[in-house]
Amino acid sequence: MTNSRPGPHEGGAEPDYRFTLANERTVLAWLRTALGLLAGGVAVHQLAPLSGNAGTVLAGLCVVLAATLAATAYPRWRRVQMAMRAGEPLPRSAMIPVLTGGILLLTVAAALLLVLT
Repeated sequence: MTNSRPGPHEGGAEPDYRFTLANERTVLAWLRTALGLLAGGVAVHQLAPLSGNAGTVLAGLCVVLAATLAATAYPRWRRVQMAMRAGEPLPRSAMIPVLTGGILLLTVAAALLLVLT
């Protein structure tokens, strides 16, 4: 059984290459942010002199946010690419408030740990 739904490089009109490249830069920025969060989580876990499970919790939050962002980057790119090819409005992304809230949570948690330790 074949999938009748066109892929991101099929069907519709070829979008302006500048928009395709902008979409690609966006997904790469999301992946770069995910890598930064992952590296931050590893660094906190290995290097931060936090007592108890505080470092593990903060590192875990970084890693979970990184995984969420990495897992949603490609599907977002694909939806945008397909919408551009079909001449449809660009889809909204739930990841922007999730990423904003996640980074705010990480910042507050790190600040609390600094004050309390």
